[in-house]
Amino acid sequence: MAAVKDFSVEEKLNALVLLQKVDSKLDEISILKGELPIEVKDLEDEIEGLHARQTRVEEEINGMQEFINTKKETIKESEALVKKYEKQSDNVKNNREFEAINKEIEMQTLEVKLSEKHIKDATDDIAEKAKQLEAAKKAVATKEANLSGKKSELEKIIAETEKEEKQYNKEAKEARSHVDERLLMSYDRIRKNYRNGLAVVPVERDSCGGCFHAIPPQKQSEIKLRKKVIVCENCGRILVDTDLNDTIEVK
Repeated sequence: MAAVKDFSVEEKLNALVLLQKVDSKLDEISILKGELPIEVKDLEDEIEGLHARQTRVEEEINGMQEFINTKKETIKESEALVKKYEKQSDNVKNNREFEAINKEIEMQTLEVKLSEKHIKDATDDIAEKAKQLEAAKKAVATKEANLSGKKSELEKIIAETEKEEKQYNKEAKEARSHVDERLLMSYDRIRKNYRNGLAVVPVERDSCGGCFHAIPPQKQSEIKLRKKVIVCENCGRILVDTDLNDTIEVK
């Protein structure tokens, strides 16, 4: 294959027209897909976030349940100590021992009440977390159903256009090999500047096929000679003559 520098201006223009038409076909496929690829990615990210939230809430509930179990054990221990101290109080020898035992009983009774309060608060928190968990599960189910629909729609479009897309990408790569890097950079930059992606346009009715700015007769003659790359002074698009544009077709 000849190096890029060996191609004439006319050959480069031919390649640019072909590249533009192929890229326009690829643009049509992208439009057909619409926002589906972005929507699918966003939904996947949302679902991942919801799953993480669901796991976090489940861990919090488990932690609270362990806390409740610990407090229940504390209550059992305190109640056992109360019974022990009450039994000891029957055999006290003086007021000082009696007061000491009563103080221990009061402390253990308070410990029971405090533990019961902690259990109640934790149980209330678990009930609230359970609501959050249920809401997260419903949100995940809704998002997953939506994602399934979006994926099916996108996969259908991809299946229908995959063969065409591969062929267009192959043709685009071949066309690019006939154009020097500097010109390709200009082409790509111009494409990005316009929503319709048109960087190469024919002269139609004495005007630029992109912005419809009038092209002087002298410049039109130069364009038809295909001796140099000429751009529209108004929009910067690369201009080609209608004959060249019409002779190149993309199936």
